[in-house]
Amino acid sequence: MKVCTDACVLGAAAELAAATRILDVGTGTGLLALMAAQRNATAHMEAVELEPQAAAQAAANAARSPWADRVRIHALSLAAFAATAPAPFDHILCNPPFFRHSLRSPDAARTTARHAAPDTLSFGELAAFAATFLTPDGQLTVLLPPPEMQHFEREASLAGLFVASRLILCHRPGSKPLRHVTRFSRAATAALSQPLPIHEEASEAYSAPFRDLLRDFYLAF
Repeated sequence: MKVCTDACVLGAAAELAAATRILDVGTGTGLLALMAAQRNATAHMEAVELEPQAAAQAAANAARSPWADRVRIHALSLAAFAATAPAPFDHILCNPPFFRHSLRSPDAARTTARHAAPDTLSFGELAAFAATFLTPDGQLTVLLPPPEMQHFEREASLAGLFVASRLILCHRPGSKPLRHVTRFSRAATAALSQPLPIHEEASEAYSAPFRDLLRDFYLAF
């Protein structure tokens, strides 16, 4: 799971301009941490990754990037990272494992990346961590399919985090939602929702909003 459209949308859409400390939970190959470093020229990025080979590749990718001095990879579980008592974060990003009931892949690493607890990270653990380690005005942005996001929203509210906005990713205008990119904060306010179609209505061409969002990251644009 090196790079996928979903994660690129999360990395490009998260509100990071005011952040000075950003955490990427389950960084994989470091995609979100590196996108955050590209978008915010002064913030420091921490990234945690449980799977050793992915963490090693993330560290190598960060070292080769122009932002090597601002990206730090931790080959740890989230619980182990929490035990280090990190300083609070202004923004936490996470594209968590989310397939709870579907068929496991024969590739163990792919299963770890895609499937939710008990294999790896539970939604409750992620929400509780964010509630503990976000600054008072900090934000958590999470990418999940709509059914799993409903589950995560319940866990987040129990931890004292509430939906601030939703970006609804779909194939085409009016089509079934594929993913929600949802931003959480400590303030309970009316949530704003916005659709983001990947393609134009009647063709395989990328939509104008999708191209505008990913322009700084997709070489084809």
